[in-house]
Amino acid sequence: MSDTLAHPNAASPRWIKPYGDTLDDGRVQLSFTLPTPLDDNSKEAARQLALQMGLNEPAVVHSEAMGPDFSFYVVYGQCQHRVDLSRIKVAKPEFEVLDKDAINHKIATLMGRKMVVVGACIETDAHTVGIDAIMNMKGYNGHKGLESYHEMRAINMGAQVDSEELVSKAIEEHADVILVSQVVTQKNIHLDNLTRLSDLLEAEGLRERIILIVGGPRISHELAKELGYDAGFGVGCYAENVASFAIDEWARRHPR
Repeated sequence: MSDTLAHPNAASPRWIKPYGDTLDDGRVQLSFTLPTPLDDNSKEAARQLALQMGLNEPAVVHSEAMGPDFSFYVVYGQCQHRVDLSRIKVAKPEFEVLDKDAINHKIATLMGRKMVVVGACIETDAHTVGIDAIMNMKGYNGHKGLESYHEMRAINMGAQVDSEELVSKAIEEHADVILVSQVVTQKNIHLDNLTRLSDLLEAEGLRERIILIVGGPRISHELAKELGYDAGFGVGCYAENVASFAIDEWARRHPR
């Protein structure tokens, strides 16, 4: 008996692979740097490396020197593999994304005061583009930041903020939400930073009271939950995503 007959509610397989010129041709482009000067041997090394990655018919279509000891390559090739999209279920926070006016109304109705959000890039991370996009008045890509929400008090502490300093500020401001941005991920330093902050909140007895959110280009909701956070937001999320989750989570913790 087929899987479909045995499990009538099972989703039908949906196999996909990269698309270049024609459907399912598997054509892909990848780029990388090699620690060697640019010459014919290095170009062949780049081609062979693509072969070992499993690409058929790889071709080095661009190369250039990156100083005396490094070289950069762009390779085209044909991917042999495919995936069943119907079997992929990415973990994500469950909430309704509201617009700015609806969020302000919901905060005013449920809380009867402003929601306090303290945000920062913690430890050695000096990249503020993410936290600024969510918190600053002008926001990003036409989406206004949390500072523009009249029912929120958004406090952006900036970059390279010690976790202890962030926790102290959250206590001082009676924060409802701590929002953390982590852009630098070399050697998985973001995992150590995020774990440390979560542990500090636990030690202070604040973890159940404060909604803890993390965002960044390599952050997923699944990873955030594993690290003890309430939600994780990656690329393509805006202030309204974060604010909608925050008030939804606050309402869940404070049933009327």
